[in-house]
Amino acid sequence: MKIGILQTGKPPEEMLQDYGDYIDAFTALLANQGFEFEGWSVVDGDFPASVQDADGWLITGSRHGAYEDHDWIPPLEDFIRASISEKVPMVGVCFGHQIIAQALGGKVEKFSGGWVVGHQTYDFAGTQIGLHAWHQDQVVELPPGATTIASQDHCAHAAIVYGDRAFTVQPHPEYDAGFIEGLIKIRGKGVVPEDQLTDALNGLGQPTANQTLADQFADFFRQERA
Repeated sequence: MKIGILQTGKPPEEMLQDYGDYIDAFTALLANQGFEFEGWSVVDGDFPASVQDADGWLITGSRHGAYEDHDWIPPLEDFIRASISEKVPMVGVCFGHQIIAQALGGKVEKFSGGWVVGHQTYDFAGTQIGLHAWHQDQVVELPPGATTIASQDHCAHAAIVYGDRAFTVQPHPEYDAGFIEGLIKIRGKGVVPEDQLTDALNGLGQPTANQTLADQFADFFRQERA
C-alpha cells in the first residue's frame, strides 16, 4: 500500500540535519507498517497529479494557518475534497487536522486560551494517552458528519473521524522530545509565553503514545471500504 505524504510546512533549518523534514518524520513513524511512501512538498506548490496517485494520504503539520492567504491552500482544499469524494483515505496531523476540517466546512481559528505546547494528556474514548503538542490554532467547529473522538481541556476537538474517509489529530505523534526541545529553543522564544516554554521543557521526559497513534493510522489506512 502506497501512502502519499503532503508536506505543508518545514522544520527549522537548524534541525534538518538531525531530524530531516516532515516527510522523513512520518516515513519514520510508519516505517514498520509495511507501506511504501512518496512525498510532495505542497507548501512549495508540488502537488500529485491525482488523488489516485497513492492508496492513502497524510497531511503534515505546518507553521502556517489554514485560514491564511497562501496560493497552495485552495488547491490543497480541493485535493482534500476530491480524496474524500473518491474514497481515498486521508490522515491529517496538526495543520493537516485543521485544513481537512476547514476544507469540509469546519472552522479553524487561534485558541482563545493561547498556545498548547509540550507533553499533553488526551482522552481517547476514556483512555488517557500522552502526546506532544505545538499549536495555537485549532478546530473550533466541526464539519458536517465529523465526530470528535479525543479531547482535552485546551483542545475540544483533538482527534476527529469522518466515517471511513479521514482520521485527523491535533497533537504530533511524529515528534519526539528532542524535536520539541528544538522547537522550544528555536521557534518558541519570544512567541510562546516563557512560563509555558519552561513547563514544556520540564515535562519532556514523560512517556508518549506515538506508536499507538502510528498503529491507529496504519489500521485506518488498511481498513476495508465499500
